[in-house]
Amino acid sequence: MAFPHPSLYFLFATFLLMQTLGDAATCSDCFTQSRAAYYPNSDEKGTETGECGFGTFGATINGGDVSAASDLYRNGVGCGACYQVRCTDSNHCSDKGVTVVITDHGSSDRTDFILSRRAFGQMAQTTDAAASLLALGVVDIEYRRVPCSYPNKNITFKIDENSNYPYYLAFVIWYQQGKKDVTAVQLCETQNFGCKLLDRTYGAVWTTTSPPSGPLLIRMLFSDDDDENWVVPVNNIPGDWKPGNTYDSGVQVN
Repeated sequence: MAFPHPSLYFLFATFLLMQTLGDAATCSDCFTQSRAAYYPNSDEKGTETGECGFGTFGATINGGDVSAASDLYRNGVGCGACYQVRCTDSNHCSDKGVTVVITDHGSSDRTDFILSRRAFGQMAQTTDAAASLLALGVVDIEYRRVPCSYPNKNITFKIDENSNYPYYLAFVIWYQQGKKDVTAVQLCETQNFGCKLLDRTYGAVWTTTSPPSGPLLIRMLFSDDDDENWVVPVNNIPGDWKPGNTYDSGVQVN
């Protein structure tokens, strides 16, 4: 009986190894090991001064289950992303953990997340276990990116209070849905359909000087490693937009 040449075994083994490594590298549902702390001297919810620029919305979105991120902040691209975070101590921690929204930038003692007190306690099995976790201050965790979901909420544009009608427009995007990042935003005139790319000034704040007059259409590019697509709102921002106002886009992203 003839046996395959040893080199064929080597090639086959190499193929299996490369396939396994490739699958591991592209595993979007896999957990990553890390550490998490919580905001010191904070109340149950998040901060109103987070570096994403969400303001008071950033403290209360998702019921206050929010977090600052270090590397996952990604110069603001990570703002609004959702992660499942669960601590790994089986004596205190639940299998489900907590889903948090990134609203701030920061790190502490080699952490990827600084959770709100509420979110930190949500990782525990019981109220007593939550108290034990808070007493530890920093815990080992594992996390993965998950879709953001806001039932009965459309993507909403909040005009920043620092905007100056009609000379300077700044806004943030509320209720970012799905599992993709908003990587580009265009501002389009509804009369002649001319569009221009906006600047990400910091965090999730998009700005432009000399915005066109009349109703405004905002197009958003949602991207991940595999795909990207432009999302066009149903509703325009009215021509007489005002700082501090919110405007419902009329669309949701699955």
